[in-house]
Amino acid sequence: MVKRKKSDDVVAFQTEEEQRCAAELVIANQENKDRAAKLKIVNKELAFENIEKEKRVAELVIADKELVFQHKEKAKRAAELLIANKELTFQNKEKEKRAAELILANEELTFQNKEKEKRAAELIVANKELAFQNKEKEKRAAELIVANKELAFQNKEKEKRAAELLAANKELEKAKKYQKEYITELKEMIFVTSHKVREPIVSILGLADVLDYSRPEELKNLVHYIKSSALKLDALTQQLNILIHESKVKAQNKH
Repeated sequence: MVKRKKSDDVVAFQTEEEQRCAAELVIANQENKDRAAKLKIVNKELAFENIEKEKRVAELVIADKELVFQHKEKAKRAAELLIANKELTFQNKEKEKRAAELILANEELTFQNKEKEKRAAELIVANKELAFQNKEKEKRAAELIVANKELAFQNKEKEKRAAELLAANKELEKAKKYQKEYITELKEMIFVTSHKVREPIVSILGLADVLDYSRPEELKNLVHYIKSSALKLDALTQQLNILIHESKVKAQNKH
C-alpha cells in the first residue's frame, strides 16, 4: 500500500511538473509572439526611417545643386552690377551734360516767356477785334435765319405747286390715253358702220339697176326692197348717232 501511494505521489508530481512546464511553454510562446510582433513593428519603423533618410539625402542633393546654381547666379549678378555701375557712371556724366543744357534751355525759356507776354498783349487786342467780328457774325446769322425761314416757306410753296403740276400731268396723261382709246374705238366704229351702211346702199344701187330693166308688175317687189334697204340705212344712221353721242358723254365724264 505504501509503494502504491509513493508511486501515485510521483505520478501526481510529474503531472503537475508537466502541467507547469506546459504553462511555461505557453507563456514562452506568447512572449515569442509578442517579441515577433514588436520586431515587425521595429522593422517597419526602420524601413520607414530608411525611406525618410533616402528622401533627405535626395533633398540634400537637390539643395546642393540649388546652392551651386545660386552661387552662379550671384556671380552673374556681381558681373551685372559692375556693368550697371559703369552705366550709372556714364549716366551721371550725361546728367551733368543735360544739366548744362537745361541751364541754357532755361535762359531760352525766359526769353520765350517775354516774347509770349508780348504776344499775349497782341492777342488781347486781337480778341477785342474778334469779339466785334463775332457780334457782326451774330447779326448776319440772325438775318440768315430769317432768310432761311423765308426760303423754307418758298420751298414748301414750290413743293405744293410741283405736287399740283404732277397731279395735273397725271390727269393730262389720263386724258391723252383716253383720247387715244376714244379715237381708236371711233375708227373701229366708223369702219364697222361703213361696212353696214355699204350693204343697203349696194342693195339700193342694185335695185335701181334692176328698175331700168323691170316690168310694171315687178315694180311693187322692187319698191318693197328699196324701202327695206332705206329703213336699214336709216336705222344704221340713227345707231351711229347714238354711238357718237355716248362716246362724247363718256369722254366728258372721264375728263
